[in-house]
Amino acid sequence: MNTYHINKGIGRTVEFKGLKAQYLFIFAGGLLGILVFVMVLYMASVNTYLCLILGGSSSGLLIWQTFSLNRKYGEHGLMKLGAQKKHPKYIISRKSIYRYLKTKRQKASL
Repeated sequence: MNTYHINKGIGRTVEFKGLKAQYLFIFAGGLLGILVFVMVLYMASVNTYLCLILGGSSSGLLIWQTFSLNRKYGEHGLMKLGAQKKHPKYIISRKSIYRYLKTKRQKASL
């Protein structure tokens, strides 16, 4: 019987067969979603071979895509990619230059 080590120490990220952090959850959630999809197709009396072909090809695509994302972006890469999309390309300020150079005067509190 094979033994699989999921976590290699305290304070390190979860890793399984090379998949790290969020990719592991994407992988598990995707496989669960594909399983439910194939079960619904089977219960809707779709051809059994079509269900098997759709399930096998979509799970193979999910496995390939997850491992390629893991290889390309690394452990925190998807979070960095998402943050980069939310970052504005230009900062537009319509204030006059005089307002930036003017010092603020503080009023004495009574």
